[in-house]
Amino acid sequence: MRSRVALEPLAEEPGGGEEEASRRRSGLHAALHRWARLLSGGAAGDDARPAADLRVLLSVLACPLSPVPLLPRLPRHVASSAQYIIEQFRATTGCSKLEDGAVKSMYASGRVRLSMLQEPSGGGGGVIGGGGRAHEGSFVLWQLAPSMWLVEMSVAGQSVAAGSDGRVAWRRTPWLGAHAARGGSRPLRRALQGLDPVTIASIFSTAEHAGEKQVDGEDCFVLRLDVGPSVLSSWSDGTAEVIRHGLTGFFSQRSGLLARLEDSQLTRIQSPGAPAMYWETTIASGMSDYRAVDGAVAVAHAGTSTAHLARFGVGVRAARVVTRMEESWNIDDVAFNVPGLGPDAFIPPEEVRRSRSYGAAIAAGK
Repeated sequence: MRSRVALEPLAEEPGGGEEEASRRRSGLHAALHRWARLLSGGAAGDDARPAADLRVLLSVLACPLSPVPLLPRLPRHVASSAQYIIEQFRATTGCSKLEDGAVKSMYASGRVRLSMLQEPSGGGGGVIGGGGRAHEGSFVLWQLAPSMWLVEMSVAGQSVAAGSDGRVAWRRTPWLGAHAARGGSRPLRRALQGLDPVTIASIFSTAEHAGEKQVDGEDCFVLRLDVGPSVLSSWSDGTAEVIRHGLTGFFSQRSGLLARLEDSQLTRIQSPGAPAMYWETTIASGMSDYRAVDGAVAVAHAGTSTAHLARFGVGVRAARVVTRMEESWNIDDVAFNVPGLGPDAFIPPEEVRRSRSYGAAIAAGK
């Protein structure tokens, strides 16, 4: 087994200087409250700006979750255009070689480059960017059958981590510590970026065919998934309500491969006595350089993601304040059936196991 890269644990929300106050808020509310302060310059001066930008970048792009959980394996039959598209994807990528039980685990390592994008604003909306300054780093990902996973990323001296033990997903950062994610276990979005064909096929197995579209000159079939109201409700708390979250995949008509992945989430935040604030996070990822691993399974070895973080509502000076950021990545190594990798490698941190939300999730899963 490859030696495990020693990375400091990390998490998903950016922070300022209010660690204890943030922990008293809900995780989602704390994250968005602190994003507002950081992005408005209230938490950092010019000298501290690069560090604040890096925290926002890591919070949004390092280890977001898929909005859709893994589904039980369904009988495969071509009964709709969407299922036909997924069957083409499975055949092209060699999914059957992973699904027949011969492959039980996966390891991947790669390099990332994160940057804020400075763009001119228009239409009365404000645009916040970091002038294009890039932060470089690396990540490692382990996955077991595929509901158990662990990712660690280190960029410019900051480290974050996230994982799933098959029942609960969690995240950890130096500025907010570790906590369980609402909504139970879900796949890592990074695995959907062309890295894990089995998870991609599972996620989109119940999608709706939403037409056709050109992506970078490539004719693509469009498959769309929207999260239902009951699931959205499980992600919400007393002050933060997730209004919608959807996922769209663009599959090349020529190759059958996933060429682009988009998802968008709208959240309404309202503290007692304060006006409502809305946050919309949109991430679009393009995959390229598909190569066969072990001569069998096609995996995307490169890509880029562009994220837009929009904030609007009463009290925001511009009608809509948008932060734009970008990640580019390259995969250096992918391996299947990692020797010695077992369930014990995916046990959540102690502070997550002690949390009330973790206990509730475990009880609900019994």
